[in-house]
Amino acid sequence: MVNRHYDQYLSVVGLKGTQYALLSCVVKLGPMRPGDIARQMQMDASTLSRNLQPMVAQGWLSVGAGEDARSRLVEATPAGMALRTEAQRAWKAAQTALNQRLGLAQVAALHDLLDASIGILDESRGGTLPR
Repeated sequence: MVNRHYDQYLSVVGLKGTQYALLSCVVKLGPMRPGDIARQMQMDASTLSRNLQPMVAQGWLSVGAGEDARSRLVEATPAGMALRTEAQRAWKAAQTALNQRLGLAQVAALHDLLDASIGILDESRGGTLPR
């Protein structure tokens, strides 16, 4: 339900939450190899590929040559950077609405529970989630 809440707000700018997260990762960390993005976002390569393809088709991200003939780099386009700025406003509006609806104490408790759960899951897999 929380994902749907954020997706509803992000749909105004044409994104889903997963796409916003991917776009933000690439904008913040600069041109990256797909494998590095997958590790950073703790997702497998096929999931990244499925999420990346429509964003490249929309012109928000580009995939270009990397350091050698076998590597590639994913980079945010100017349109992607502008979209992220727009999407940040939508994300903030979603967060504000969630804070108002649930109350700050409940949102903080939810964050604490999620952080603790992620920590336990990460520890049980030797420090990393499977990719």
